[in-house]
Amino acid sequence: MNITLRLLLGYFLIVGLAAWFVLNSFTQEVKPGVRQTMEETLVDTAHLLAEMATEDTASGKLVTKRFAAAFERFQAREPHADIWGFRKDSLDLRVYITDERGIVVYDSDGKAVGQDYSKWNDVYLTLHGSYGVRSSQLDPNDSRSTVMHVAAPILRKEKLVGVLTVAKPTLSVQPFIDRSRLRIERAGWWLMGGAFAIGLLFTWWLTRSVGLLRRYAREVSAGKKAKLPELGSSELAELGRALAEMREKLDGREYVENYVHHLAHEMKSPLTALIGSAELLDENLPQEERANFTRNIREQSSRLKDMLDKLLALAKVEHRTALEDVESIGLRALAEMVIADQALHAQQRGIVCNNQIPPEAQAMGETFLLRQALSNLLDNAIDFSPDGSRITLSLETAASKHSLIVQDHGVGIPDYAVPRIFERFYSLARPGKQRKSSGLGLPFVREVAELHGGEVALRNLAEGGVEARLSLPVR
Repeated sequence: MNITLRLLLGYFLIVGLAAWFVLNSFTQEVKPGVRQTMEETLVDTAHLLAEMATEDTASGKLVTKRFAAAFERFQAREPHADIWGFRKDSLDLRVYITDERGIVVYDSDGKAVGQDYSKWNDVYLTLHGSYGVRSSQLDPNDSRSTVMHVAAPILRKEKLVGVLTVAKPTLSVQPFIDRSRLRIERAGWWLMGGAFAIGLLFTWWLTRSVGLLRRYAREVSAGKKAKLPELGSSELAELGRALAEMREKLDGREYVENYVHHLAHEMKSPLTALIGSAELLDENLPQEERANFTRNIREQSSRLKDMLDKLLALAKVEHRTALEDVESIGLRALAEMVIADQALHAQQRGIVCNNQIPPEAQAMGETFLLRQALSNLLDNAIDFSPDGSRITLSLETAASKHSLIVQDHGVGIPDYAVPRIFERFYSLARPGKQRKSSGLGLPFVREVAELHGGEVALRNLAEGGVEARLSLPVR
């Protein structure tokens, strides 16, 4: 199970349990709460009717004629009440009165007159000076048939002469209970849904940040130019910055060790030639040989300078993880500048450079870096092209990228060199001269391409020559 699912399930489990506990408590309290309110109202009603029944006593005895007539009129009423959306068109109170012995002398339903109710809790407790109340089921098999009974004493000159009980079926308030429960359950589902959505959003944010850091770490371990993702100002952002600093320190240490090793190896040959030529110049040599050794010193010195310049340029671009001076670049104009840079080199070989890039082609990037990269490709093409040949610069545009193409008609790349062509300091001898370059030009081009989110590739053409393809994202 991945971290996203674990976080989501853990969060939702905690929130769900808390929500279930709260909602269950609310739900469990709805029915008792409504019934407690109902009982409190019945207490007031019972005592009010008990006072009214007191007026029907004579010589200490209960006379219920006037009370009965009044209650019949009460039962005949149609309230037509709209109680919070529920229609009430009938009155469902039942009242019965017992004498001081618990014998029913009046029943609004007319069923229990003459019966002994002295053992029922409502009557029994009231006759003994306590609060009399009971709940009884009319149908033992139906819990919804419960009727609440609340009693009040009938007093005449502080003497108990009877008990009046008000009864009301709890089913009459059941719609209010059901509606309250339904509303609470609906609110509960909304709460659970909202909690799930918040949990999903929080989990997405957290796992996205962790995923960005994980991808950054993998790209760094793979040696790619990874840019530290934007993570705001959270602890994850601090972790990302710490990883980036650690990467820079480790990369810098490895970079220095690697470059010192390669540079020392590559500098041995020109330094040996320089030392040998200098020693021979100390001897008494003919003028022609002295000129040859002097020319060799100049060539090897130039080779060392070129190597160091390109090494510094490559080192600078390799340590960058993002572009700086990004602007819109006209690719045809860029090619014209590069052709102008290499004009003397091409003229010395009688080579014509043909610019076929459309004028409207645009790309986003750093002009200086792309100019250097394209210049390196054209320089290689000129070096490996036969005298008097033609080099073509063209453009292919796909759905997501521009491909700058430099095509020559030279001898091509030997099969053994193809896998190593982008290695630092790896170089092939130039045709006719057996002179090698620094071997840093193509690695520089690759770094520039990757920094721009593109790539570079070289391939041999079937008809002869090499095609160098520098791909950049479409603007």
